[in-house]
Amino acid sequence: MTRFWLIRHALVEPESRLILYGTMDVALCTATIAEQAPHYATLARNLPPRAQWVISGLARTRQTAESIFAAGYPAAPLHVEPDLVEQHLGDWQGLVHAALPARLTLPPHAFWPLGGEERPPGGESMADVILRVGRAMDRLAAAYDGRDVVIVSHGGAIRAAVAHAIGIGADNALHLAVQNLSVTRLERQDDAWRVVCVNCAAP
Repeated sequence: MTRFWLIRHALVEPESRLILYGTMDVALCTATIAEQAPHYATLARNLPPRAQWVISGLARTRQTAESIFAAGYPAAPLHVEPDLVEQHLGDWQGLVHAALPARLTLPPHAFWPLGGEERPPGGESMADVILRVGRAMDRLAAAYDGRDVVIVSHGGAIRAAVAHAIGIGADNALHLAVQNLSVTRLERQDDAWRVVCVNCAAP
């Protein structure tokens, strides 16, 4: 069995939360570093030792992983898996949230600014993200068969990984809330996936 521990990166800076940042390389919020310290310490203490570490390649995932190392987890090489990046919002990246509704071609989702099948110009839909992330998860499960794999990624990518594991569609996946610095645990045995928990406060 291959065991995955998916962590959503730490909170981004307040200015970035006002826009649709998608795959933009925005900074983490420095004002919350002190209050997040216990979360990093809990992760460092409870994540499996000698795991393979994977990040998306965006700075916020690398910085989150390095903060877990600084909190006491033995530093490990960080493998970059670009297919675990956040949803690419194409031409809509950088827009303030209020500017989005006029550009939508489908109704928005109740818990996300756009529906699961909406594909921004030059970007990808949540349905596309599920296919991309699903292929990456299958590939990692094969590459690290029988090991523990810690992935520091993004809310959209983690929703997509859960959707791939249990076979739900994009609009259903968007009903999942993924909190910053929470852990989502997935396992794969042979060709079968299992969701152990979503938004675990600690592993």
